[in-house]
Amino acid sequence: MAKSKEGMCEVLYVNTKAVKKIAARMASGDVISVMAETFSLLGDSTRLRVVQALSHGELCVCDLSAMLGVGRTAVSNHLRLLRGMRLVNYRRDGKLAYYSLADDHIAGLLAECLEHVQAMLTAS
Repeated sequence: MAKSKEGMCEVLYVNTKAVKKIAARMASGDVISVMAETFSLLGDSTRLRVVQALSHGELCVCDLSAMLGVGRTAVSNHLRLLRGMRLVNYRRDGKLAYYSLADDHIAGLLAECLEHVQAMLTAS
């Protein structure tokens, strides 16, 4: 006798009405690809710490380096990647480069994730 696998349907049934309704609301493949790149980029703990720090205000590379205990070159490389995905902006002030989040959506995404993780850890 075959064992049923947890989380698997035991019979084949497709609810075509529900599938069509939800499929019509799904993002395009191109959009999903960019979303995956964004989440992949934020999957690095140092970059995530950079984004979290910038969610509280503008900082220069030296500030981020000192705060995170990471070399300036490494911080600059992480910021370059974040800029490439348009997650952060920068401005020059003399010889200093100041960074900030590109928009409130990124701060919101981070806040939602933080709230979820804190709730999950509290429930454990």
